[in-house]
Amino acid sequence: MSVTIRDAMTDPALFGGQFSGDSFKAWRALLAGFYGLPLVGDEHAAWRRITRRQAPTTPAEELWLVVGRRGGKSQAAALLAVFEAAFQDYTDRLSPGEVATIAVLAQDRKAARSVFRYITGLLHSNPMLQALIVREDRESIELSNRTAIEVTTASFRSTRGYTFACVIADEIAFWRSDDAANPDKAILSAVRPGMATLNGKLIALSSPYARKGELFEHHKRYFGKNDSGILVAQAPSLTMNPTLPKRVVERAYERDDASAKAEYGAEFRSDVESFVSLEAVEGCVIPGRIELPPVSGIQYNAFTDPSGGSVDSWTLAITHREDDNVVLDAMRSRKPPFSPAGVVAEFADLLKSYGIRTVTGDRYGGQFPKELFDQHGITYEVADRPRSDLYRDTLPLLNSERVELLDSKQLVKEFVSLERRTARSGKDSIDHPPGQHDDLCNSVAGAIVSASGKKTSGPAMLLPSRYANRMRRHG
Repeated sequence: MSVTIRDAMTDPALFGGQFSGDSFKAWRALLAGFYGLPLVGDEHAAWRRITRRQAPTTPAEELWLVVGRRGGKSQAAALLAVFEAAFQDYTDRLSPGEVATIAVLAQDRKAARSVFRYITGLLHSNPMLQALIVREDRESIELSNRTAIEVTTASFRSTRGYTFACVIADEIAFWRSDDAANPDKAILSAVRPGMATLNGKLIALSSPYARKGELFEHHKRYFGKNDSGILVAQAPSLTMNPTLPKRVVERAYERDDASAKAEYGAEFRSDVESFVSLEAVEGCVIPGRIELPPVSGIQYNAFTDPSGGSVDSWTLAITHREDDNVVLDAMRSRKPPFSPAGVVAEFADLLKSYGIRTVTGDRYGGQFPKELFDQHGITYEVADRPRSDLYRDTLPLLNSERVELLDSKQLVKEFVSLERRTARSGKDSIDHPPGQHDDLCNSVAGAIVSASGKKTSGPAMLLPSRYANRMRRHG
């Protein structure tokens, strides 16, 4: 007799002691329906409230769950990982030496450690399951039935080469990467081929964030659709975890209503939007162009985003104007740790090679950047506009392809990651998301805006920017 997910959650010999109580009613209904089990009793009402769908008759292929914070996502992820590893048999579809992997992909190392502790706790709390463990380290557990559970940070490079029985995407709305502008999409594209052999399940659990990304797109397309093999559920924190003190949620709404609606109400934020599309930025990139050498007679502009050398990068961008377009000629980004004096010396040499004696930058560190540049004969002028204004003025140039960008994945990623936020006062600000950086694109935007206000010298044939750019790229 096979063990169902309901058995695992209610049998005292398994995990009934943790998941059989009233506080996990909604989770039991959701997971029973996901695996195609008949719903019983008040599970029907819970299922309809969470999924907006009719009672299931067959298992779903994917589960996308939008749930508020403290709603039990990490415990559910651990339960699903253990269930797929310990109670499913994949041996008839595995080649000799092959292992069925259950991968839990987390947003960062801290989150990965948290989920892994839940997983090891479930396995070691049950003598029968503990006996299945043949190898265990800090990130993985291998069982004697040719399955392994691996918990790692989300990366499209580290997920290749596996045979996946199940992939659990923990907090997918908050995945960040230095390698891709849209890491959630890139990582899922990387893992799907590894799921084909075992017809593996994809389970994504996350609090919502902005109205963008794979979580939002799947919610928009599949939520409430009865005929879809992709199950999308949405529930506030208190629905999935009634033991959460209501005063915690109420105070969160009092402090910041928009944030609390996302964090505890499981609503996608309406006050945070993407600033510029990937297509718009890529349309301005000149493939293969890494840097343009200085040309005599051209007036160049420069913008720098200083850093103290411990957290953020110190960046520099150089541009010039051609007719009604702006060309990005060169850029530098020095990641910490570094010596600020050494970086300024390097940047000053580059500026002088382009005939630049004045560089614009933000107000970082008071007189600190100015004094360093002064030592090399470069005048440092403080920008008269905040970075939000620089980004806002850059946007129409990007959207109309009136900018020629260098071929840099980091630059594209930073531009695409920018978010437009609306404060309670109604004022918009543009900045990077939490946990990310915009040091390089800040310098580039500043240099673009500086150049866009200056006229080019000499006669020129005026063409619409789209055709002018094509001539420069292919001529």
